[in-house]
Amino acid sequence: MNVKILRQASPFSKPYWQEFTYERNDNQTVAGMLDELNYKDDLKDKDGNPAPRIQWECSCLQGMCGGCAMVINHRPALACETFLRDIKGNTVILEPLKKFPTIADLVVDRGIIQENLKKADTYIEEYKGGNYEEYEHMYSAARCLKCGLCLEVCPNYKDGANFYGAAFANDCYLISARSAIRKEENKKAYDAHFAEGCSKSLSCVDVCPMQIPTLASIAKMNRKS
Repeated sequence: MNVKILRQASPFSKPYWQEFTYERNDNQTVAGMLDELNYKDDLKDKDGNPAPRIQWECSCLQGMCGGCAMVINHRPALACETFLRDIKGNTVILEPLKKFPTIADLVVDRGIIQENLKKADTYIEEYKGGNYEEYEHMYSAARCLKCGLCLEVCPNYKDGANFYGAAFANDCYLISARSAIRKEENKKAYDAHFAEGCSKSLSCVDVCPMQIPTLASIAKMNRKS
């Protein structure tokens, strides 16, 4: 099969397309395919030209860390959860997430997700036990990988300057549910950096690898108004 990758040597270099050939194995994932391509000491592109190893991130390879988030055939997904058998045609196109600065090839800097939490001064401070009836949803919201897929597809999220996206909304819910004394401050941060900018397209729910019911988090936060 044909593997087409948008490559970039460094944050300041110009991106370019490079193609490789790979013997298709429908039981292999995109992550496994990248691993096999990089295993070769003499990696060559489709035209037989020497190519540097493909830069991409991974840790668990089990859909638990979010490190391998990328755009696969124009749809944001985790490489370790995308099987070649689910890709239509005989070409796979890989690109880095566009809403974050590119470090190299398919590696991006998603640090802004955590930086925005600090910027919004959103934290628990004094912990209190959550309502037992909320435990199931608290568990679901806490599964967020901070992979950035929800921000990639969000029509309202641009550069994280003011609107912080679905990952922030779920964090605000968790903090409000578990904080003993900072409910009002956390609600103000939610209103300013999520509620006022969200158009509720719910594309974040469709693409979330952990299937977090973000709409429920939004509803619970809105009820706190």
